[in-house]
Amino acid sequence: MGKIRVLSDAVANQIAAGEVVERPASVVKELLENSLDAGSTDIRVEIEAGGRRLIRIVDNGSGMMRDDAMLAFERHATSKLTSVHDLEQIHTLGFRGEALPSIASVSRLTLETHSRDESSGSRVEINGGKMIKCEEAGLAAGTIITVRDLFYNVPARKKFLRSEQTELAHIASLVTHYSLAHPDKSFELTHGTTELLRVSPVASALERVFQVFGNRILDDLVEFGPESKSLATAEGEQKHFALSGFVSKPHIQKLNRNSIYLFVNGRLIRDKLLQHALTSAYHNLIPPACYPFALLFLDCDFGEVDVNVHPSKTEVRFRHSSFVHDFVRDAVRGKLMESKPVSSLPLPQTASQPGATLPFSEFTQRIENAGPDLYDPVIPVANPVAPNPMPELRLEMPRGPERRFDFNDAQPAQPPARMRMPDTHGPLPPGAAAMNEMESMGSLGDLRPLGQIHNSFIIAAGRDGLWIVDQHVAHERILFEQVLRQFATRQALQQRLLMPMVMELNVGQHLEYARIADELAKAGFETEPFGNRTIAIQAAPAGLAQGDIEKVIFEILDISETELRKASVEDLRRNIAASVACQAAIKINTPLDHQKMEYLLMELAKCEYPMACPHGRPIALRYATRDILRGFHRI
Repeated sequence: MGKIRVLSDAVANQIAAGEVVERPASVVKELLENSLDAGSTDIRVEIEAGGRRLIRIVDNGSGMMRDDAMLAFERHATSKLTSVHDLEQIHTLGFRGEALPSIASVSRLTLETHSRDESSGSRVEINGGKMIKCEEAGLAAGTIITVRDLFYNVPARKKFLRSEQTELAHIASLVTHYSLAHPDKSFELTHGTTELLRVSPVASALERVFQVFGNRILDDLVEFGPESKSLATAEGEQKHFALSGFVSKPHIQKLNRNSIYLFVNGRLIRDKLLQHALTSAYHNLIPPACYPFALLFLDCDFGEVDVNVHPSKTEVRFRHSSFVHDFVRDAVRGKLMESKPVSSLPLPQTASQPGATLPFSEFTQRIENAGPDLYDPVIPVANPVAPNPMPELRLEMPRGPERRFDFNDAQPAQPPARMRMPDTHGPLPPGAAAMNEMESMGSLGDLRPLGQIHNSFIIAAGRDGLWIVDQHVAHERILFEQVLRQFATRQALQQRLLMPMVMELNVGQHLEYARIADELAKAGFETEPFGNRTIAIQAAPAGLAQGDIEKVIFEILDISETELRKASVEDLRRNIAASVACQAAIKINTPLDHQKMEYLLMELAKCEYPMACPHGRPIALRYATRDILRGFHRI
């Protein structure tokens, strides 16, 4: 007898479940996408025990007829594909026909559905892939899928699940992701008796961001789009791409990619190409080890993206990947350059306003390190309740001595009279109370320097408030953009050295020098080989102190060797310019006269991007006029 045999349907479904059903959030993802494909406008997700005990998805979509309800649990049964050519134009979130049979093979599943084309609904019960019951039922239009005891028959898979809080956090992140992508629909997520998320339909993505994150984050976001661009293919066709969404101002810096949300044609994805394009847009605007908050929606022709890359449908492949990368990078960076968002001084936190969401930090602190995963981005959701909350402590006023007399006949105390503001305090500036201040650095040119703090920070007054400018990073940004312009025009200003400076390099540095020698020359360095692994420097960029020349060369070579070997020429030039500018800029603890402070502010106002130094540190902080008025109780 031969060794090769055909696997049974039960084993095949469980193997498929290993690819599709990784954790409870995977089940929620597949069922949620089916609800969206069915045209649902109201989706409710109910969870118990982090999804191990119960997952229930209730929607008001189109529902299924009785025959379709039974056929849906056959492998590769789908209503969304008819031929292999349909794979080139995927319009729906689900299409593979593996989700329902895979989920049913590792759980106790009940499907209750009612199509508007039939007078009654159907109820189907399946345990471990075996159909137990199929009967007629009186149901409202739509579909209810209940998944109980996930992995009850696959204990090896069950033991690899994380804690209840971790699995719940993945589900909360997923549902919130899709609520952001579909602001015209209502979503509800409950865990037991706790409501984690409830959002109603709104007209715009901005309103949905407010529903999910609250009003505090809106001040830190820059909205853009839709930015559109077309690509002419070799076949003469025009392919259209559109990008819209929100990105954070540069002073918002995250330590990981968990706050980056990417959607392609409404599909939640994990894509390294788009993530790299986004981080490239923030290059030299935030520190290299930091990441922005971003909510990006990329829409393109369905034939331009292949979503059939992985069974979980979370990875995609673009037909013209270089074009997509550059389009996203340029669109985001262009908006940041245009808006020039300003960093404000942090103010004391006040009580949450009605309608604002509570922070989810207490919940996410309990999340274990689950490794890189689509659902790792855990975001704040509306009105969360942290598991096992700390006991609430209340402070009470100390009790005084017992009263010895009866004061019932005494007249109630009158409230103190409110004093009128004397005229000597002076009126507010015209329109100050209702001032609509510019949330931009475009007003830098109107600043009037007042002095310095510790010979390091310039204090300046403007129409929109009080400004504090870091003199070193401000000059660094000015010099950085000057060097970049010199790169573009090949007119770098040089200073010749009285005696050549000889530098010894190690093997790695010598190889990098040979690779980037031309770019060093364009930046203003005049160098030449001088023996074995030795170079001689004849000239350096103007403004660079002689004691800093060797330091800059080594810094450029080290950065090039460790980080820029695979980088573009543009990135290499920007890092050379950043190293030169950092060493040549005015240092802290340097007294400046009024004329020099005015010069710095004037030149900073001319910069293309005056918000951050080339290494991503903020240049200026503003204490807005409205905050000053509020601090003095004038508004």
